[in-house]
Amino acid sequence: MTHPSQSFVLGCFGSPSFWLIPLLLITSLLLPPQVMANQPDGLAPDDLTELSLEDLMNIEITSVSKKSETLSEAPAAIFVITQEDLRRSGATTIADALRMVPGVQVGRIDSNKWAVSIRGFNGRFANKLLVLMDGRSVYTPLYSGVFWEVQDTLLEDIDRIEVIRGPGAALWGANAVNGVINIITKSAQETTGTLVSVGAGTEERANASARVGTEMGADQWLRVYAKYTDRDSQEFASGAAADDDWSTYRGGFRYDLTSDDLNRWTLQGDLYTSRMGETVAQPLPTVTPPFMTTALVETDTTNTGGNLLGRWTRSLRDDSELSFQAYYDRVQFQSLFADATVDTVDLDFQHRFHFSPRQEIIWGVGYRFIQDNLDNGDRVFVEPESDQQNLASAFIQDQITLIEDQLALTLGAKLEHNDFTGYEFQPNIRMLWSPSNRQSIWASVARAVRTPSRGEVDGRIISPTAGMAPTTATTTADSDLDSETVIAYEAGYRLQPIEPIVFDITAFYNDYQHLRDALVGDPEFNPLTGQVAVPITIENESDAHVYGFETMVDARAASWWRVSLAYTYLQLDIDEPDNSAVPDLDEGGSPRHQISLRSMMDIGDQFEVDLWSRYVSELRTNDIDAYTTLDAQLTWKPRSDFRIALVGQNLIDDQHAEFVSEYLDTVPTEVERSFYAKLTWTY
Repeated sequence: MTHPSQSFVLGCFGSPSFWLIPLLLITSLLLPPQVMANQPDGLAPDDLTELSLEDLMNIEITSVSKKSETLSEAPAAIFVITQEDLRRSGATTIADALRMVPGVQVGRIDSNKWAVSIRGFNGRFANKLLVLMDGRSVYTPLYSGVFWEVQDTLLEDIDRIEVIRGPGAALWGANAVNGVINIITKSAQETTGTLVSVGAGTEERANASARVGTEMGADQWLRVYAKYTDRDSQEFASGAAADDDWSTYRGGFRYDLTSDDLNRWTLQGDLYTSRMGETVAQPLPTVTPPFMTTALVETDTTNTGGNLLGRWTRSLRDDSELSFQAYYDRVQFQSLFADATVDTVDLDFQHRFHFSPRQEIIWGVGYRFIQDNLDNGDRVFVEPESDQQNLASAFIQDQITLIEDQLALTLGAKLEHNDFTGYEFQPNIRMLWSPSNRQSIWASVARAVRTPSRGEVDGRIISPTAGMAPTTATTTADSDLDSETVIAYEAGYRLQPIEPIVFDITAFYNDYQHLRDALVGDPEFNPLTGQVAVPITIENESDAHVYGFETMVDARAASWWRVSLAYTYLQLDIDEPDNSAVPDLDEGGSPRHQISLRSMMDIGDQFEVDLWSRYVSELRTNDIDAYTTLDAQLTWKPRSDFRIALVGQNLIDDQHAEFVSEYLDTVPTEVERSFYAKLTWTY
């Protein structure tokens, strides 16, 4: 019998493909030394390699405490994807860019669908992750998950993506169970001028975007953008072409006004429409054993929607501030399973002030109204077809400086009321100790909840299944469905031993209670019809313990070369009832080991060479083999305002599988090797 420690070593290092990752470093070291002599006197201000690692650690973030603070001061496991990280990664979607974050699991199901989660429980309908776009929540209340194919904007306008691993519920509320992803775009003042970008490739068949930013008057700025993408279909494991191509049109604007030294105003909005192909394995009843067959159905899903957000911020005396935000969001989708329209109105007020010289308090209240209208399909039913939901909340956080510049304590809690489970209380406590300006140690304990969604409470799925007689399985929810809860324990250590190196490690242990599970009841045979009915009920009957660690090393090997290495270890132990319909689905649905290695080099004043390799261990549940990928990007800057990028993605294998959709029978396709070119002109 293999000892657990041996399993760890073999799982991490036993695969031959794993050893391809260090080749990035070896290849880079073999570059001729003349590149050192070709460095320019000064790099462009937006170049990532111009920043020292100390500057990177001092990047201002807002997601941990709902106020500006530096990355090194945050008592949480947080990773920031900068604009330069995005550009130099070669990623064309936000979901793919998240692969560089330790602790985040990203799996592509087909050309236009992803499974994204943090610290386990991954799936197309993953529901323990809160995603925000400029303060606007983008999860769907139908199942508490995220349509990643809809979450898009002009990537050049993103300032940074802040990713918190671990609960953020004390500030952000329900569903911020395993983490928060906050996508923050640049202000209109930062994007004056014109940007035009066009590209084409083997999978990225065509993409074009344009943005115009202007100063409209004293302290007023406006930008507008438009974007089009057309992505080719991928292939099935058999090599046959799939029908999962994807096209999207999107446009939007942002207006910023600084009326005086105290008041700032923002108004922004987006409109989009997209068409996504999909192949579905549709179960069909038959008159002969096993009384069921599967038909492959090619279908299209359309998504349209828009949003409008306004924000007012006023600076007060003594470094205090208050803000008010309101947004309206509409999402419409039409698919083989159901059609739906969801309208959301959200109001949020926040006040930050100093209670004493060593004590800063942030408090706020919020209200969200959701209206949905559904048109049920042949298999998926939600009743009633139209409903309303209300969510009211209040939070407070007290940050106490115990020893100036060395020891700080943060206490916080959020109280929410929802229509499904009533009141929910989500507290946390965080401690940060900085024995020197080059190292910090932090720890936290937090409680978070994932409230039931409309689809779980009011939904019903009917499907024929194989059996000794004509059999139909019907999945419904328990009328008394509770919230899923977690008590999360975290500890982290950040160290900059010398100027060119930053080291970050986080360990965590999560104790989950009342997890949702699908339980199979006793089959019921109807002698009059000869039919068998199998009841499946959604109930809170599972518990879990999840633990692991995430580590990251960022190093400047030379003034022109930066290397970033991240590793994640994850272990899920789930206690499910014997009659679970999907035993071990979550345990084997997230990789135990993940490695990301990025190399970013500036060669002279005109060329950039970027390499990015990733290793992901097997997914037992989905029968997905471990894989290693390599992306490469060569960028030529003949002028300061013009770039040409040549990108190759997934270069090691012709194609590989990454994930299989749960619940709905989308036939997975495989990620193919691809190439594209992109031209960007700014003036």
